[in-house]
Amino acid sequence: MSPESWAILILVAYALAAFAVVAYQSVQCPDGWMVWVIHAITRLFTTLMCRQRIHAKCPFPAKGSGLVIANHRSPVDPFLLCSASQEKLEGHCVRRLEFMTAREYVEMGGLVGMICGIMGCIPVERDGKDMAPAKTALRRLKAGNLVGIFPEGRINTGDGLLPASTGIAWLAVRSQAPVFPAFIHDAPQGSSMVNSFLKRTKAYVTYGDPIDLSHYYDRKPTPAILDEVTELLMTRLGELGGVKPAPRERPERTNGVATTNGSTPAELATMGAE
Repeated sequence: MSPESWAILILVAYALAAFAVVAYQSVQCPDGWMVWVIHAITRLFTTLMCRQRIHAKCPFPAKGSGLVIANHRSPVDPFLLCSASQEKLEGHCVRRLEFMTAREYVEMGGLVGMICGIMGCIPVERDGKDMAPAKTALRRLKAGNLVGIFPEGRINTGDGLLPASTGIAWLAVRSQAPVFPAFIHDAPQGSSMVNSFLKRTKAYVTYGDPIDLSHYYDRKPTPAILDEVTELLMTRLGELGGVKPAPRERPERTNGVATTNGSTPAELATMGAE
């Protein structure tokens, strides 16, 4: 056999081996091969365009529930979180991170709507009147899923962290799922959603240890308790980025709003990705 034939044979063998590895990993993905493909594309995109580097392994669990909270600086944030979450402490594992997302994106046709569907995004109304997203997120956490939330509620173009609603505290305490803070640094901010995906930066994600809220599990989720837990969560998130959360404006509490019986606070419906 000629040297050229040997070279071609070796290249074919390498290609088949690479295909076999990709096929095996995609089939092993607990959430399906389509989720694995989206993660692979996301990793390629964030590496090339955002020049994202993974400085530490992700503490998100390979199995079981988890509530991920992160700051929100760009439409690219969900991609950066998903991309960086593949290398877990327990080894390489691709899991679906189900974000609370504005309804218009989830129901949008074409590629955006398809990706939201595959990734299990939870549609959220911007007016905050629909309580269904909160209940859906709670069910998924109790079922052992990973749910992602941007507690600032919208993209923050200023310094620090925007004040969060107490809905994040309600969901964390009611679900009793471990809460994983993640701070996104230098996410691309463009003049539009499309422009943000075309802008090059050097983004990375800093993870924090899971926040222990077991002290609150047996206590009534009163407005004061929810305020306390919200402040704790946002303080821990801000510490990862060296910033402080903005003080929350405490709304007047009435019997109709106060959460004294475990009901869903209306504030939760406003959280999610823009």
